[in-house]
Amino acid sequence: MTRGARDESSVAQAAAPPQQGTKRGVPYEDPIGRRVSTRGLPGWLDPVVEAVRTVRPTQLSRFLPPEDGRGRQSAVLILFGEGPRGPELLLMERAGSLRSHPGQPSFPGGALDPEDGDPHSTGPLRAALREAEEETGLDPSGVQLFGVLPRLYIPVSEFVVTPVLGWWRAPSPVGAVDPAETARVFTVPVADLTDPEHRVTVLHPSGHTGPAFTVASALVWGFTAGVIDRLLHFAGWELPWDRSRQVPLDWRA
Repeated sequence: MTRGARDESSVAQAAAPPQQGTKRGVPYEDPIGRRVSTRGLPGWLDPVVEAVRTVRPTQLSRFLPPEDGRGRQSAVLILFGEGPRGPELLLMERAGSLRSHPGQPSFPGGALDPEDGDPHSTGPLRAALREAEEETGLDPSGVQLFGVLPRLYIPVSEFVVTPVLGWWRAPSPVGAVDPAETARVFTVPVADLTDPEHRVTVLHPSGHTGPAFTVASALVWGFTAGVIDRLLHFAGWELPWDRSRQVPLDWRA
């Protein structure tokens, strides 16, 4: 996937990013281990780094891992890159035949394998990169992991999810590796995610409502949209949007 020069004006209007030459300082002590670093990140990621450092689990979601330890350990990769329209996120659309969350746009990721290691240490880091490579063909050597968010919970599938954040320092070609798992792989400019015209509230048949994004010919909702929504908010990139504009979800969602 070709990457062009960054257009800094296309980042969220709520917070103008620092110049590209800005470098990060000493890495903070990350709770997941020593394999993350904030050194050398582009300056526009500063607000994201600060949000990761300070955000609390309850500020991200009301669904937190069960105290009794139930749930399948998993990880997702929240990968920031730079494209022709500036900062962007890597997303994928899950195959419609999958048993878990079929057809939904999502971050690359999945359950931890035994070889990934300790789920409370570096296991989620390995799993996030491994799953991203398996699903999108991403070259993990071009990714710099710079932060980890608190573990969250997806009740419908009973996944305990560790969101791992990365900077796509050396972009590589990506695409659907296995059509049985991945329908497509795509990037979304941050400018589109912050654009109020692309923001809606989804209404689930159960009555549950949540934030969503209409971007790249897709409706991004559920866990993925919730995490993006909170990142935009705590990074100071969120723009006012009409939360009363609702989109009903299909009963099979």
